[in-house]
Amino acid sequence: MLTHDVTGIRVRYYDTDQMGIVYYGNYARFYEIGRVELMRHIGMDYKDLEADGIGMPVYDMSARFIRPARYDDLLTIRVTVAQMPTTRMVFQYEVFNQHGDLLNTGSTTLVFVRSATGRPCPVPPELAVLAKPFFGA
Repeated sequence: MLTHDVTGIRVRYYDTDQMGIVYYGNYARFYEIGRVELMRHIGMDYKDLEADGIGMPVYDMSARFIRPARYDDLLTIRVTVAQMPTTRMVFQYEVFNQHGDLLNTGSTTLVFVRSATGRPCPVPPELAVLAKPFFGA
């Protein structure tokens, strides 16, 4: 299993609604920050995949809102990939505030596609090599 914590994500005023609570749509952005940093953590940069002609569009997303995140909170996004990527890569998220309170859980499924055709493809070999040690293989 691959897990990475992204810390220090400050809730800005523009992230909130009129009630001072993080607008629900912003969690998609928090999830993206988490998965980009997880990939970077294992040595893979999204722009390198794109340069190799591979895209990773979001196929599915879910979120559960447990407690509100508020203006000026300092968030930690814990990202987990529980299974070795194949043609898909499933990311699970937990969002905590500075007090360690669990605020949100969610997941996204991204699909590997060839940019030129938009058709699904297997996990790129370089990503498979970087991910493999985290899955006991």
